[in-house]
Amino acid sequence: MSGLVWSRDGGDWPNRSASVFVEAAGIRWHVQQMGEGPSLLLIHGTGAATHSWRDLLPLLAEHFSVVAPDLPGHGFTQSPPSHRLSLPGMAADIGVLLRKLEIRPDIAIGHSAGAAISARMCLAGRMAPRLLIALNGAFMPFGGVANHLFSPLANLLVMNPLVPRMFAWQASHAGAVERLIANTGSTIDREGIALYRKLVRNPEHVAAALRMMANWKLEPLLHDLPRLTTALVLMAAANDRSILPEVAGQVREILPSAVIERLPGLGHLAHEEQPELIARLIMKYAQADAAEQAAPCV
Repeated sequence: MSGLVWSRDGGDWPNRSASVFVEAAGIRWHVQQMGEGPSLLLIHGTGAATHSWRDLLPLLAEHFSVVAPDLPGHGFTQSPPSHRLSLPGMAADIGVLLRKLEIRPDIAIGHSAGAAISARMCLAGRMAPRLLIALNGAFMPFGGVANHLFSPLANLLVMNPLVPRMFAWQASHAGAVERLIANTGSTIDREGIALYRKLVRNPEHVAAALRMMANWKLEPLLHDLPRLTTALVLMAAANDRSILPEVAGQVREILPSAVIERLPGLGHLAHEEQPELIARLIMKYAQADAAEQAAPCV
């Protein structure tokens, strides 16, 4: 299978001027870097890529030095061996990437599975941000539409490597990507639809996403989550049909210090629907956490 090629497929990639390619952990990464200030890490979710930050990244870059990689096997980042497309494997590889870039995130933001990766990185000592923000964080086993759609395919992939080609072929049909996005509870612009179409039509990108799901084991993370000392904010969209908003409450039962920020009227891709709102909320919590840490102890 052939992955996406930057010279062929990257001409219309959002924030293209911010893109660099870096060798780390034995693979070639596509990374976007923009802005100046405290370091902020963005980790996207399963099946997405840096395009999902296309409008949010420039807004955050007005205040932070932002770094956003394509996850292994996703977008324009090379795929590692299948066993490394797991929660601890990806956390370890991103940790190596950060060391190569000499970046120590002050704030980490993860969407969906990216939130779980961020938490695992903190727990494993691979980064030590002062604040972790989870955008519809996938801290529990997938529910809703995603569970019914992706889990059987992920398990089938282990037995049949032709599945990614079948999925990519189906995605080429008119309206297929639009239905897939609608099933997340979000409505995004035509540019976003076109970019997701580019991704899901590529069998190697699909294979990495499905292998990631097949290797996804959240029980160890949930067991360790009470040890998380990083301040955690859970942004939960009311219309999310992939990660139900109730998940945020379940996480807070495990980690009572977590703060929940409800997002009325938005779905799983809330940061693509309302990037200005999400940017304001990120700034709100970043400034509040900084003020709290700066306050003298009494």
